[in-house]
Amino acid sequence: MASSCQADDESTYGSDVSNESDSAEPSDEEDNEEDDEEDNEEDVLPCKFYNKGNCRDGERCAYLHVCKYALKGNCRYGSKCRLNHTVSQGVPSSASGRTPDRSSSSHDQRLTDGRRYQWQLNNGRGWKDVENDHILEAQYSLPHTKSIKIYNTSYGAVSIDFKRMKVLGKKLRVRRLDDGNTEWIWYCMLGRRWIKYGAKDSKGVSTPVKSSDIEEKFQRNPTSSFTFNVNGETLELKFKEMQQVSKNRKRKVTRRPTYRQPQAVRGVALASSGFQNLSLGTKPQWEFEGDSGKWHEFKHRKRTSTDCSVTSDDIESKYQQNNKGTMPFTVAGQSYNLDFGAMIQTNVRTNHTRRVRRVLV
Repeated sequence: MASSCQADDESTYGSDVSNESDSAEPSDEEDNEEDDEEDNEEDVLPCKFYNKGNCRDGERCAYLHVCKYALKGNCRYGSKCRLNHTVSQGVPSSASGRTPDRSSSSHDQRLTDGRRYQWQLNNGRGWKDVENDHILEAQYSLPHTKSIKIYNTSYGAVSIDFKRMKVLGKKLRVRRLDDGNTEWIWYCMLGRRWIKYGAKDSKGVSTPVKSSDIEEKFQRNPTSSFTFNVNGETLELKFKEMQQVSKNRKRKVTRRPTYRQPQAVRGVALASSGFQNLSLGTKPQWEFEGDSGKWHEFKHRKRTSTDCSVTSDDIESKYQQNNKGTMPFTVAGQSYNLDFGAMIQTNVRTNHTRRVRRVLV
């Protein structure tokens, strides 16, 4: 075992899924604005006046009378929302015939069909549920993961940009629906690490604002901002730019859901046309990147110079307890610290880091 392991920017699930972290360089595909324009041309936008409470055009309106947050999959009010949550309910007569299709796998009028979340793809012939979408959800819940690539599908390799909710380089659209009960967490980039608002730093000091406070303001107006003070300095969190701005600097901000295990729904048949050939393992395995770039499993190597004090199973057990925490271990007498949030391991004495990853085998 070559010492130990930096934010996982090419983590894979078996050979079929990989993700990319915020520390990685953006791909050429991410700058392809033509794909964005093509996607936007296909949609009928939600009516901003309806969402504010009153549209004077009524049935003559050319826009959808649907909750704009429901379309994005993040309405905090869920079934209690006073606005329409389904496209079929909110189609004015002048917009008929141009409406994006609802999921073809469910005719339920709820935002989801009873599951906690649904990831769906649309190739121009309607929305299809993504099978095994808990894998997408698990990666989306990690603040450092900015995209995911899924191989061996009927569409070929599919790259999903989590930040913009776009499929890169293909004429596909992606969306995430949920049951309205998602707990959204806000993070700020500090020292190349995503830190949750309200969490304690290395000195045990927490920020004076909680993630839930930010989310409450965001739900009221996602184009506004949230202002707070730290040690006499005024900080502004700009929702539209997803930045925390002070007098002298700007920091990245991101918003991700708390991961919830998938919930079985009786009688639900998943449409597998999008990922029908996706083959995934089920057992988590922890690996570190060696000097040559190859990945190696964490395991005991007794009576060798690379004997590790923990195994992959030990790490997984700790990870399940707190997937944002840390774990100390030793290799041949040297101390290391594994950071689950940053997906790196650090040599305590030299501060040398290596990437680590969690794969399904």
